[in-house]
Amino acid sequence: MTSRAVAPPSHESQDNHKMGWLPPSPDGIAMCQDVVLKEPRNGEDGEMKDIMIGVDLAKTVFQLHGASMTGQLKYRQKLTRPRFRKFMADQPPSMVVMEACGSAHYWAREMVRLGHDVKLIAPQYVRPFVKRQKNDAADAEAIVIAAQRPEMRFVAPKSQDQQARAVLFRARERLVHQRTELVNALRAVLYEFGHVIPKGIGNIKRIDAILEEPNCDLPTLVCDECRDLVKQIAEQTIRIDAKTKTAKEMAAAADTTRRLQTMPGVGPLTALAVEAFAPAMKNFKRGRDFAAWLGLVPRQHSSGGKERLGRVSKAGQADIRRLLIIGAMSRLNWMGRKTIPEGSWLARMLARKPRMLVAVALANKMARGIWAMLTKNENYRDPAQAVAA
Repeated sequence: MTSRAVAPPSHESQDNHKMGWLPPSPDGIAMCQDVVLKEPRNGEDGEMKDIMIGVDLAKTVFQLHGASMTGQLKYRQKLTRPRFRKFMADQPPSMVVMEACGSAHYWAREMVRLGHDVKLIAPQYVRPFVKRQKNDAADAEAIVIAAQRPEMRFVAPKSQDQQARAVLFRARERLVHQRTELVNALRAVLYEFGHVIPKGIGNIKRIDAILEEPNCDLPTLVCDECRDLVKQIAEQTIRIDAKTKTAKEMAAAADTTRRLQTMPGVGPLTALAVEAFAPAMKNFKRGRDFAAWLGLVPRQHSSGGKERLGRVSKAGQADIRRLLIIGAMSRLNWMGRKTIPEGSWLARMLARKPRMLVAVALANKMARGIWAMLTKNENYRDPAQAVAA
């Protein structure tokens, strides 16, 4: 048997052993970066990981692509769900890479229990590496190729508690959307009969008054349908209030969420969303990286050394971004403006910029503050008071 000479590692591959943070991408997205090496390396448990296994997840059939750290094909496997679990349990500790899609976080936890290292990649970063035809085998191969790029960005796996909190948050959001749909349907019916009702859940009382008038000009059938819609809206409101109460109790029970609520503009739902959807702050090198991950930085379209900045990228986590902007707007309304010191950055911005633009800028600063609070394990400190002290 002839042995094949192995080229010594280059300076570039040696530098790739260092884990760090990549600067934000041109579209404003910044994610935690954990370098995947092109040669065998030590895993978190100290053992050498010689094999990288790309897994194309599905409900019943899983496609596997095993390769060395240098990209040489080892095997391709198509396994059912029970056989996949058994196959991975029989494998030596390896680097398992999957797309961050449905059930990916569950399987990431399962692979960690089996002794493997796991990395998740956003699907949009895998798509450019698919060769010609789109099928499960090509997807699994593309996952491995993408993961071996030294500049690749990965998604931090979520814990079971994080996913549970996310389920509660999503359930409440779904109920709010359903109630909004019912309110709009009710307003549309009344509009067809000459009654213009303003937007907002608070105007339901006005609708009740119209339906209960002795001389109501609406047909009996329309009145019955409207009362049925009002009843459904009331039922949805009760369910939303119950979900909100549970969320507030959870936000009051955890140290992280209590600390986040010391910042003006951050309430229980915002704190719960940060805990449920955001990765650990240690994955971000600076506060700006967290703000970029949320999509609260300008979209870049620069070329030829000329910098062109547009609107916010909106390319990150939408729920946290939306709640931070809402919280920022609450500080800029007529009541919140009373607490803004004269001559402060916020007061100067309000004097010369539109309120929505100021709200987005304030949300960016709030995101940076959240990163600092969670990184240093400190409560919010007002910058003006800190300077005065």
